[in-house]
Amino acid sequence: MTTTSYTPQTSQDATIAMQIFAALGGGFLLFLAALFVWTLGYQLVYAGRIFPGVSVAGVDLSGISPADAAVRLNQQLTFPYSGQILLRDGERIWATTPAELGMVFDASASAQSAYKLGRSGGLFGGFSDQLDARQKGKSAQAAIIFDQNVAYAYLQRLALEIDQPPIEATLAIHGTEVVAQPGQLGRYLNVDSALIQLSMQLQTFRDGELMLFVDEVHPQLIDVSSQAEIARQILSAPLTLGLSGATENDPGPWVFDVPTVAEMIIVRRADSENGSTLEVVLETGALYEMLIDIGAQVDRPAENPRFIFNDETRQLDLLLPAVIGRVVDIEGSVAFINQSILDGAHEIAVQVVSDNPAVLDTTSASELGITELVRSETSYFYGSSAPRIQNIQTAAAAFHGVLIAPGETFSMGSVLDDISLENGFAEALIIYGGRTIKGVGGGVCQVSTTLFRTAFFAGFPIAERHSHAYRVSYYEQNPGGGRDLSLVGLDATVYFPLVDFKFTNDTSNWLLMETYMDVGGRNLTWKFYSTSDGRSIDWNASGPQNIVSPPGPLIQESDELEEGQIRQVDWDADGADVSVSRTVFRGGTIINQDVFNTHYEPWQAVCEVGIGTEDPEKLAKKTELCQ
Repeated sequence: MTTTSYTPQTSQDATIAMQIFAALGGGFLLFLAALFVWTLGYQLVYAGRIFPGVSVAGVDLSGISPADAAVRLNQQLTFPYSGQILLRDGERIWATTPAELGMVFDASASAQSAYKLGRSGGLFGGFSDQLDARQKGKSAQAAIIFDQNVAYAYLQRLALEIDQPPIEATLAIHGTEVVAQPGQLGRYLNVDSALIQLSMQLQTFRDGELMLFVDEVHPQLIDVSSQAEIARQILSAPLTLGLSGATENDPGPWVFDVPTVAEMIIVRRADSENGSTLEVVLETGALYEMLIDIGAQVDRPAENPRFIFNDETRQLDLLLPAVIGRVVDIEGSVAFINQSILDGAHEIAVQVVSDNPAVLDTTSASELGITELVRSETSYFYGSSAPRIQNIQTAAAAFHGVLIAPGETFSMGSVLDDISLENGFAEALIIYGGRTIKGVGGGVCQVSTTLFRTAFFAGFPIAERHSHAYRVSYYEQNPGGGRDLSLVGLDATVYFPLVDFKFTNDTSNWLLMETYMDVGGRNLTWKFYSTSDGRSIDWNASGPQNIVSPPGPLIQESDELEEGQIRQVDWDADGADVSVSRTVFRGGTIINQDVFNTHYEPWQAVCEVGIGTEDPEKLAKKTELCQ
């Protein structure tokens, strides 16, 4: 039997591995030793000198001491003073040196930087730098001091030339000429960006050109050409305002020439979320004045129809149809005109609002509550002149068929506000300035007195009443022409718009007024139609009290008369105080009480004679005037 010896394979492998590692470890140690010897020896060879292949900013400093390197760098690197940096803004160029921009070159620090190259970074780092410098050259960092305060000051001086604030576009009207100027962009040098660029460029130690960063700022208004075109379009023709659907009886049109329109144009700024713009419009105040003048010609109040009560049918007969009122809508017209001119229109309709009357032509008597005659009063005016009769007739006719709404306070002035020759009135005697003189409308107070008495005896509240300054005989006449003292204090004078007569329809029904003139009988009758609410009145008149005789007659000269002529222009009257009281009942209940106190001044008779008339008193006695 043979015995075989066995050695495990793994033990052999491990041994081999250990031998290999030992060999490698020994080799690495030899490599490190060699590297150390090389590095130490290289440094000993170049002790106090810069390693071969080392340069600063292109200046070879191989094998010389840092001191000599500093001298060489000072001699050869004149870049801070001889270098050129170009700063460009579009076509504009500014040339300067690095030194003017705050660059300072430190030759000693740069030489030390070169000397340290290959002597730092540990064993491997130093060897790598030495090897790179020797084989292909290596540049050390130049030591540069960049004074940003100097550069900033230089750039600020450039900014004075470059910076330009934005210019807003403008639009103006000179006479009838439209002058438009476009806006301009604002430009501001970005100094911070320029400083960064300069710092990077100076580190290269080379000439260079830098494109300056300039920030642009847009004006809020840069282009107003479209608005200028609008203004020119507005001024290309006169402005014509008119009424839509106008008839030949309507006023207008109203034409405003180009110079007038030019004075009205305003250019205003409008700001919104989308930015600012200009608006070309006609100035509101000027349009208001224009439209107010137009409104004075166009506006007309709504008027109820006029009726007469037919006593037989007990229905209303149409006397005059209703009038549809209209009012110029000034606010709406201003907006419409400005919008229309923007659309290129030159003929524009004024905006008018219709105003319908409260009563229609077809309204029935029962709908208005008019069923009967509730009061009728008659006044007399015997002895009136033809002009006075004409004025009474003209004024009374203005109230014939007029309706008064329930609760309305009626004003005579609302109907009879223009007493003039053009409206059919004549010159007759009136009381004015403390005298009886000739004036347009003398006799109208016969109408106001008759209305006052009708409202008084109908039991309606009297809102405003004024007596005459003195007693007038016409207002105290009875049907036979004699004087009725119970009527003293029941007169009412009017002088529009200062002196008015007003009363209130305090019932729930409409009130219809009718006036009837009997020229031959010298009387005026005023009728109220409505529906009686059962009211009645008690009244009492004191008659003339505290009577004061008039002063003696006055005779004075007048250049309107010939010598020896005489005429009486005023008549005497006693002064007196009168009190008239009234109590209004309905169903036995008092619903109103009032008192009308009147004071009449004593009145002097006045006669006029021609200039140069001898013994005018004798002439007055002879003619029985002013006696």
